[in-house]
Amino acid sequence: MTEIAKEYAEALFALAKEGQNEQAISDALHLVSQSFTENPEYVEFLASPGVPASERTAALEAVFTDKMPEYALSFTQLLCEKGHIRSFFACMEEYDLLYRASMEITVAKVVSAVDLNDGEKEAILKKLADMSGKQVSAVFEVDENLLGGVVVHMDGNILDGSLRHRLQEMKEVMEGEIPKSEKGSLRADKSTAQRKL
Repeated sequence: MTEIAKEYAEALFALAKEGQNEQAISDALHLVSQSFTENPEYVEFLASPGVPASERTAALEAVFTDKMPEYALSFTQLLCEKGHIRSFFACMEEYDLLYRASMEITVAKVVSAVDLNDGEKEAILKKLADMSGKQVSAVFEVDENLLGGVVVHMDGNILDGSLRHRLQEMKEVMEGEIPKSEKGSLRADKSTAQRKL
């Protein structure tokens, strides 16, 4: 199914690029994706072989005809006609990969201990763009298990700026600076102190 999604996405991207409306098509696909996610029963209807294809494609036209470029609507209707509407999400992901590659856009996942405000998000995006030399689109998530700071997943790499990671690094540095003989002495002193208690 992934191969089918890739083939359909490549065909759509070629048309979008020819018409210089790659961004508009991407926005349209995400609009459809949101609608499908919020209304799973709609996807079931569109995938139902018991409903004539003409009715299913007409339903798509009724909902989306004034909300997106013709290419995007025709693409979604084609998936419906061919019985591949369940592959829509995979097609959208493949299209986004092609679009980001053409625009040199990379996607980062930024995980923080608390919600970041708009200024903090913009500062992080600028820093990541400077580091990567690309435009950066970010997905922000909150993980309350982090002690502080942020962890960034981007281009297969993890940039760990969390407080937990910094404390671990500090611990490793401190342990590395203490000679083994002193470590043994410290353990012995601790044991002696415990016996006295």
